[in-house]
Amino acid sequence: MRVVFAIAAKDLRQRLRDRSAWVIVFLAPVLISALMALAFNNNSEFRANIGVVDLDRGPAATGLTQVLKSPELSGTVHIRSYADESAARRAVDAGTVHAAIVVPEGFTQALHGGTTAPVKVLDSIDFGLQAQLARAVTESYVAQVNADRLSVATAVAAGAAPGEVSELAAKAALLRLPEEVRAQGLPDDPLKVISYFGPSMGMFFVLFSVGFGARGYFIERQQGTLDRIAAAPVGRGALLLGKSLSTFVYSLAGLATITLVSWLAFGARWADPLGVAALSVAMAVCVVCLTALVIALVRTEQQAQGLASILVFALVLLGGNFVFASGTTPTIRRLALFTPNGWALRGFTDLGTGVRGWAAVGMPLLGIAAFSLAVAALTALLLRLRRTT
Repeated sequence: MRVVFAIAAKDLRQRLRDRSAWVIVFLAPVLISALMALAFNNNSEFRANIGVVDLDRGPAATGLTQVLKSPELSGTVHIRSYADESAARRAVDAGTVHAAIVVPEGFTQALHGGTTAPVKVLDSIDFGLQAQLARAVTESYVAQVNADRLSVATAVAAGAAPGEVSELAAKAALLRLPEEVRAQGLPDDPLKVISYFGPSMGMFFVLFSVGFGARGYFIERQQGTLDRIAAAPVGRGALLLGKSLSTFVYSLAGLATITLVSWLAFGARWADPLGVAALSVAMAVCVVCLTALVIALVRTEQQAQGLASILVFALVLLGGNFVFASGTTPTIRRLALFTPNGWALRGFTDLGTGVRGWAAVGMPLLGIAAFSLAVAALTALLLRLRRTT
């Protein structure tokens, strides 16, 4: 083992003398994460500025406005009133409000008379989530009103006296739809941007060490260093272990640096430090396996650098290192399950929202382990085929 440690220490000293290695694995991810933290520092809480155009002036329209001003939405929704639809449309286009709800004239009367007077939601392509909120609140309110109308109409059809309609309507207004969505057993902590993009950028740049490791292997082989070490009593097994250990330590140091800086300097929060450590170790092991695969696939230093770059960008684009997984298409989300960094980011997301222990990192660790084992098996097969040819 002393020989293994000596080879690993030699490789680490060589890497640390390379300024580009410091920049790519330690400095660049910290700087980019800092920029993201500063850019999104004031956007950690969701806020929806919604305009309301009340052309009806009836109790049903007033009820919708009261729902938007309810205590449950007071910290999220902020209301602005407009005289007509054109004024609300200009406000939405200018970004003064994120969306606007237009209650048409005759809305209340339509509810009583059984006709239709649909409520309109004005949205903007820049604030799709806020528009979805406005639309969901509106549809929920209209559904509740329609349910109240149906219950009163059913009571009248069953023989209730016409004079009791007002009392029945008042009682129906106090009821709620039989099906409601309530979050139970879910963490309440909001995901901070830096809690996602800190480890995301760390993994992105650490994956570049695949190219460093593979390129260094071919440089040493060209210089004859590998042959001299292999000819020594240490053997090729100790050589491979030493180089793998140096890649592992280098990768783990990069991930540890970005997570610590994100936590101490930018306020990143993860519910379970042991989970963070486990994900970092798993990704460092995966980097070792990917480095070995690149070495097994190529023949020269230039080929190693090119293949490593293609592999890194394919993984980070599919894994969601540049965008939140929820903001991608279903196809990309499924493809992310075939990448180690995609699984790791799922784990960091759960840890960032308050999930602890195996519930947060269990499946991600299994996903990363499966990927690493598949890469190791493919590497072993390629090396065996190379020896026989």
